[in-house]
Amino acid sequence: MKEKILATLFYILPHHAISWLMYGGARIRWVPLKNLIIRIYTNLNPVKMHEAVEEDMFAYESLNAFFTRALKPECRPLDKNEKNWICPVDGAVSQAQAIEDGRIFQAKGQQYSLLELLGGDEKLETIFRNGNFATLYLSPRDYHRIHMPTSGKLQHMQYIPGRLFSVASFVVENIPRLFARNERCVCYFETEQGPMAMILVGAINVSAMETIWHGLITSEAKRIKRFDYSDKNIELKRGEEMGRFNLGSTVIVLSTDKMKIADNIVAEAEVKLGQCLATPAEEQSADNG
Repeated sequence: MKEKILATLFYILPHHAISWLMYGGARIRWVPLKNLIIRIYTNLNPVKMHEAVEEDMFAYESLNAFFTRALKPECRPLDKNEKNWICPVDGAVSQAQAIEDGRIFQAKGQQYSLLELLGGDEKLETIFRNGNFATLYLSPRDYHRIHMPTSGKLQHMQYIPGRLFSVASFVVENIPRLFARNERCVCYFETEQGPMAMILVGAINVSAMETIWHGLITSEAKRIKRFDYSDKNIELKRGEEMGRFNLGSTVIVLSTDKMKIADNIVAEAEVKLGQCLATPAEEQSADNG
């Protein structure tokens, strides 16, 4: 009951105003204040600095530079079977399972519409209607860069304005259709294993999302914006960085039924960038046979 009440408070919070205040604070470069902010942040959110390329937390020019830090490649080896899709982030599994006739499971019996999540794109909804999804939550202590689950060619991106509800588990469990209501960016790729969509979901304090081809994606737009890249030849390799969050949030990966979610990708499981996320359905069928 307490968590339900706390979650309900997010309805009245000025999401965007709070997030833009965080945006400014995270970019303070005055060294004494910047170092104090980083110290407070790491006390609240323990970070494994030995995994970072730059291990000195105070060497970063701002809090934003700190929590979008690069990791040493050897700390996140990629699954060796290149047919498998890899986990694109460090974090935890919120949910991962089959999409059932265009409905996606959120939490505790709650579902939301795939069509709504995709901003009303009926073509994409048809592609993924009976596929699979993995919803992956990044906490403030996690690595904040997002990588490609498999090699693919970018076809288009769609920015969808919305709310900035927290994506903490107790909020997700108590606010219906949260991921289809929050600000988000839908990135659609063609891959050797079929279509793939990566959906970057904004949240309170996540004051900006970025992709490597577009740069900063802000919440200034009041309507859906579509960017066509089908003739731009933007191809990204498996494991390559495709974007990042400023603070934590959520990534939703969509596949067709050609890929199946790995057995250990289950709700509340911790995940690391590079581990197996999904395997070809035909190989699973052969193993079962």
